[in-house]
Amino acid sequence: MRIVRNVRRMSALDHGCALTIGNFDGLHRGHQAIVRQLRERAQALGVPSVLMSFEPMPREFFAPERAPARLSSPREKMRMAQALGVDIFAWARFDAEFAGMSPHAFLEDLLSARLNAHYLLVGEDFRFGQKRAGDIETLRAFAHDREMEVAPLPDVQVDGARVSSTRVRDALAAGDVAQANRLLGHAYWVSGRVVQGERLGRTLGFPTANIRLARKPAPRYGVYAVWVYMADGVRRAGAASFGIRPTVNGREPLLEVFVLDFDGDLYGQRIDVSFEAFIRAEERYDSLDALTAQMHRDVARVRSHLQEPESP
Repeated sequence: MRIVRNVRRMSALDHGCALTIGNFDGLHRGHQAIVRQLRERAQALGVPSVLMSFEPMPREFFAPERAPARLSSPREKMRMAQALGVDIFAWARFDAEFAGMSPHAFLEDLLSARLNAHYLLVGEDFRFGQKRAGDIETLRAFAHDREMEVAPLPDVQVDGARVSSTRVRDALAAGDVAQANRLLGHAYWVSGRVVQGERLGRTLGFPTANIRLARKPAPRYGVYAVWVYMADGVRRAGAASFGIRPTVNGREPLLEVFVLDFDGDLYGQRIDVSFEAFIRAEERYDSLDALTAQMHRDVARVRSHLQEPESP
């Protein structure tokens, strides 16, 4: 998959493309249906499929304090798009210059001159350009003059309602990992580099791999059964604690992963953590002994859920 770091600086696609535009946060089942339809049309036209996404997302630019939690980092989003078979991933850097583009400039400079889109897959509520002045009718009028095909997004529903990133966030915030994963069509996962912690877990008999999330987190604070995918590709069972660690007066959200039956050094390595089940909510304990006793119970529940045998 080719990655375009800034769509406003890319060389023109002389032979055109099939294009879709959106945030694509989490690349859930609805997004996956979009990519399937996009790839099918791209193959029929003999052009590459292009997924254009924003960084930061528009709401993060205009109102960062009210922006929703992120389901995927830029790196994770690109990895999932590549796995779905997207040919070109194009980033639109959403800054003051981009936000100030007129609808005409958006259509002429990006969709026509650079991307040369022959096929465009967007929703009926698609808005673009300065102050969101451009809408689907503006786009259709532009497309008609250039023989560009504009197609509606496929509708994907789960439990009688449309799949959306908002529904996934709500499920994760409630600790309903099973529902979130159903909506995603894959397990919710995060990727990160293991950093040095306070080594408190090691003193309690539970050494953890610590990951600080650069994005606003989506999951409910608590303990989870997870699968850990190591840098060498090996999958291991894990018990993950995500939260601010009130028992030790923590301040910022931290993902701590205890990898079952593993005694290696993970510092500096990048790992993937796949959330499988919510075990319990984060709590404050009166002592480290009480916390340690609870951690033993948590690990037993994780083993039972993941059907991992007790360590010898």
